[in-house]
Amino acid sequence: MSAKLKVGIVGGTGMVGQRFVDLLDQHPWFEVTAISASANSAGKTYEESVQGRWKLAVPIPEPVKNIIVQDASQVEAFASQVDFIFCAVDMKKNEIQALEEAYAKTGTPVVSNNSAHRWTADVPMVIPEINPGHLAVIEAQRKRLGTTTGFIAVKPNCSIQSYVPALHALREFNPTQVVASTYQAISGAGKNFTDWPEMLDNVIPYIGGEEEKSEQEPLRIWGSVENNQIVKASAPLITTQCIRVPVTDGHLATVFVNFEKKPSKDEILERWQQFKGRPQELELPSAPKQFITYFEEENRPQTKLDRDIERGMGVSTGRLREDSLYDYKFVGLSHNTLRGAAGGAVLIAELLKAEGYIQPK
Repeated sequence: MSAKLKVGIVGGTGMVGQRFVDLLDQHPWFEVTAISASANSAGKTYEESVQGRWKLAVPIPEPVKNIIVQDASQVEAFASQVDFIFCAVDMKKNEIQALEEAYAKTGTPVVSNNSAHRWTADVPMVIPEINPGHLAVIEAQRKRLGTTTGFIAVKPNCSIQSYVPALHALREFNPTQVVASTYQAISGAGKNFTDWPEMLDNVIPYIGGEEEKSEQEPLRIWGSVENNQIVKASAPLITTQCIRVPVTDGHLATVFVNFEKKPSKDEILERWQQFKGRPQELELPSAPKQFITYFEEENRPQTKLDRDIERGMGVSTGRLREDSLYDYKFVGLSHNTLRGAAGGAVLIAELLKAEGYIQPK
């Protein structure tokens, strides 16, 4: 019998679900044993359900091809087969909230790629290297949901991964104002160029809801646990613009920042080089060894060249220099479907397992 935890993927046929399937193939701790999706896909093998819709460059992993896709709405039946689930469904916000809470109430931990619960006061929204302490609210959440083992933990927006880690490493200098523009890949919309031909040779200067998320979610990440809930930080002030660009994968950010205590360039580079978080301390399977990599070259990081650094789980920075209006400006880059989506959720699950929150049923 396998010692690995049994994993279910709810919403396993979409682009992020496909990423989960790929990333969990041969994972040392986790094994995909069940997949669910909409009623339209239920009853088909996984291979049949994604036929003509498989979006990744790698083939479908052999172990999951013949798994029979189940109806995600059959919560009790699906939850009984797994130790925990990843959730990546495409539904309305209130429907996602209800579905994830229903799974959690069965005693099943839910690691969500969705945005629905990012602002639920007792649901931790985690970048594992930055705010692992927010997992402490899980105990209160379990009491609210009436379960001793189930809970929901969520991953933040993909775009903030390109600049929040770099800023977090400099928190001792108290960033006060941040201006960030993100240049976001089309996979962030769950599409490729076949699906979205109008993106070829094009830039769209609007992504619905993205700027609010990019300005507010970092403050929740930097928030504190008070009275069994997460209270967002009041600083720094952040303003953003989010732009869709004709790139397959990878979100790039240009960042301007003011500090209360302005560091030297050498101090910034030292903090980026030395920064480690809980995943590195625990040597989690998906954790990048070097979380933040700085490129000295003037034309780096580049999305095509550098998005896969540390297997897509690292963050790249470059072009750090003083600015005429702000203290400093720099460029950041992260892989939006790996660090920013499925890979980030897998890393959260690894942290939850290592800290004892996810155990075999």
